[in-house]
Parts: sequence; C-alpha cells; structure tokens
Amino acid sequence: MLAQVDSAAILGIDAFTVQVEVDCAPGMDKYFIVGLPDTAVREAQERVRSALRNSQFRFPPNSRVVVNLAPADIRKEGPGFDLPIALGILMATGQVEHEDVEQFMVTGELSLDGSVRSVSGVLPMALGAKAAGKRAIIVPRENTPEAAVVSGLEIYPVESLAEAAELFLYPGNRHPLQGGTDWAPEQLEFDVDLSEVKGQEHVKRALEVAAAGGHNMLMIGPPGSGKTLIARRLPTILPPLELEEALDITKIYSIAGMLPDGCGLVRHRPFRSPHHTISSAGLVGGGSIPRPGEISLAHQGVLFLDEFPEFDRKTLDVLRQPLEDGMVTISRAAANLSYPARLQLIASSNPCPCGYLGDTAKPCTCSQIQVSKYQARISGPILDRLDIHIEVPRLRHDELLSTRPGESSAAVRERVARARLLQTRRFADLPITNNAQMRPRDLRRFCPLTEDVQSLLRTAIDQLHLSARAYDRILKLSRTIADLDGADQIAVSHLAEAIQYRNMDRGKVRM
Repeated sequence: MLAQVDSAAILGIDAFTVQVEVDCAPGMDKYFIVGLPDTAVREAQERVRSALRNSQFRFPPNSRVVVNLAPADIRKEGPGFDLPIALGILMATGQVEHEDVEQFMVTGELSLDGSVRSVSGVLPMALGAKAAGKRAIIVPRENTPEAAVVSGLEIYPVESLAEAAELFLYPGNRHPLQGGTDWAPEQLEFDVDLSEVKGQEHVKRALEVAAAGGHNMLMIGPPGSGKTLIARRLPTILPPLELEEALDITKIYSIAGMLPDGCGLVRHRPFRSPHHTISSAGLVGGGSIPRPGEISLAHQGVLFLDEFPEFDRKTLDVLRQPLEDGMVTISRAAANLSYPARLQLIASSNPCPCGYLGDTAKPCTCSQIQVSKYQARISGPILDRLDIHIEVPRLRHDELLSTRPGESSAAVRERVARARLLQTRRFADLPITNNAQMRPRDLRRFCPLTEDVQSLLRTAIDQLHLSARAYDRILKLSRTIADLDGADQIAVSHLAEAIQYRNMDRGKVRM
C-alpha cells in the first residue's frame, strides 16, 4: 500500500516541500530510503523502527519498505524526516487513517522510545507550509514558538509519535494553536548604555553617524582606549527592528539551530564578535551542505571584528562582496546558495603590533618593518569599504575620574531613528534602505552640491588623493550628517565633518 506525507527541507533560508512517499509490499524484509538522503536521513530507518515498536505500533514484518523523498534531485539532510516517515509507514500499513493528510506538513526527529525531539529550521518550514497552501503543520513541542509566528496556519505541537498518530486516529480530540504574532516596537532594554563610556565624544559622534546611515567603521587606538566598549554599544542606538527584518533574522537563527529556548521571534538586532582565528568558511558560511556563517548571523545587526589586522588577510577579503551586495553566495557541488548579509561592520585595530605607535604616554617598541607588515595585513579594497576611520586616543586622567554621565543611548537612538525615517521616505521607490547603500546614480540624485561645497570637495580630493570609492564614501557620510541635522541640502559643515571621519585618507593615522 502507498502513502504520502508532506514534509520540508531547507535551501538557503527558505523551505521547499518534500513529499515523503512510503510503499509497503510483501516480500523480503528490506528497508530502503531513496531520494538523495544524507547520513542522518539514512539512519532514520533504525530510529523509526525502534520508535514504532516502543510506541506500541508494529513495523511491517516480511515486507519491502521503500521510502522516497521527492524531489529526488535535491539532497536531503537532517533528522526532521523521522516523524513523517513513521507516519507514512503507519498509513501505508493501515494502522492510521490518512484522510486529509495532504493538508498537513510534518517535521520532527524521533527518539528510540518514540518521543519527538526539536529540529532546526521550523520557522521557514512553517512559512513554506503556508505558501504551499497547507492548512496545518505538525511540529515538536519545543519548536511551537517558531511555528506560531506564522499567521493563517494551524499549529499542532506533539511530544511523541503516538500523539502525532492520534491526530489522524481521533481528529476531533485535539484543538490546534492558531499562528500569528502581534508585532509592535518594544521598549528596548539593554545591559549596556552609551552613557557609560567616558570621554571620547568625537568617537561617540562618529558612532551616531554610523548608526544613522548604516556605515561601516574602523576604530584605531592603543589598548585600553575603549574601542571594544564603544563598539558593543552600537546596537543600543540602532532603531528597533521591523517585522520583515525580524523574520529574516529569525529564519537564519532557526536554520543554524541558535534560537534561544522559547523564542519565537528575534526582537533585538544581533551583535556578532567572532575571534580572529575564525576561518573563511566560519565567516561567510560553508560546509558540504552550506550553512550560514557569522556575516549572515549578523544580518540586520552588527559584525564586530576586534583586532582587525590579526584576522587572516584572505579571510578578510571574503568580506568584500557581501559588504557591497548585502548578500553572500556559497557555491558547492551539492548546492549553490545565497544568504542575506546586510550588516554593519565595526572593526577595531591597534596602530602597530605593540599598540602604542603615536601614543603620547607610552613609546612604541616596534621596528619600521614590523609596523609595515602589520599595516599591510588589511588590504586597500577592504579599507575603502569602511566609511569611517576614526582615531580613539588614550583617555586623559580627568576624563577617567569624571563622574558626569554621558548622553544616554535612548537619546541618541531617537536622533538616529529620525534620520533613518528620512532615508526610508527618500528611498521608498528604490531597493535600498539607508545612505550607506546608495549607488553612484543615487548619489547624483540625492546628494546635489552647492558651489562652495564643491569647492571644498575639490580641495579635499587634490590634497588627500582620494580614490573614487573614498569620494563616494564622503558624499554618503555628508548626506547622513545632513539627515541628522534635518537638512535638505548638504552644507559645508556637513562635508567638513565627513572628511574628518576619513582619518586614514588624511594621513593622521597610519596603518
């Protein structure tokens, strides 16, 4: 007898329907799983056999059981097919009725005792079920918060194979949960605040500009000057997430198996800070079946790279395309996948190996060759993609001893939100959302310059020998600074401040 139960698999950050076809026929005692299964899927036959027996069901004796996972040309991975395979066997052997089964999508891993364990990627599966016209989805109980995010879908959480079978044996005994979430901006609460940062007023201003326009930023200074302290407070001044942004982030974390217990929807922008020993695959994603890396886990949030020159140069260079396109594409023999990577890169660096080049309090002990090698670890193209280069000097003793609190994150976030709102309206008819994403034709449209501003810009280009990319970066920064002032036109003061944030172009900081 033939039965079919629909499940789902993940491709990139989206799910596609997998038809689990089960055929049980008299013959030799054989069990086959076909349709490009990986090792975890092939091992399902032993988990399913034990789960059926320990749940008081029978595995068909003296039968040839064939399980086909269609479409057969896409590789299937993970243990999420255990539950649909088990239900398919029960339906194919007549132990469970399969009326209306085509209205369900099923996923879940089975233990040997028949209990159902959580799986990764339930949110994109639930979204895929709704897109496929399914009425309901059966999920492990631990995954209920994820599935319940999707409106217009009935959610059946189960803890065991027996409980899942009862949904079809006695359909009137269980009442589903109705999916859907009421999204509203929450009162953001953070463990840290910008007011805790002493001194460094010019750096905090640069951080505000970066947040307002979505600009990437490099901080250069000696150890202990507060670079990491400042970077960790960037999420506290970013505007709250929109629902679409939250869904994208949650899908990525769901696929990676990194959603906190009981979390249905990520409501804070992520902050990722990988160690400098990370590999290229760890940063951009990879594996035989590609998985999202740190730059995708930082989507719609912040990627902080501390000790920037300590990262392998080849690893850093893989950032070039994602920083430009907001997307990372991973090509493997098994799949060619794209993951979103619209993030803000914040990097910090010492000026030299010992960290004290140019410091007024402690002399540098590095030779010129050591300094040159250290500076050469960061390629020019990567530096060009960092809009803001800012020096973070050592704090003076009066700044360290000061007890006067600085401006709070909430106050800065309010100004940032106003500037972002202006950009949202400005780019309403374009596929961009902030000033940092502007393309050359957008610069010509949204950054007209008066004669006096053009004169200052020409002088800066001649004296600083700016590249074309640096020129674009300065215009984008000028537009953001004008937005923070609520100005329609870029003024000389806005351009002058933007030039100040290109320290490495001006030769003030050597790298």
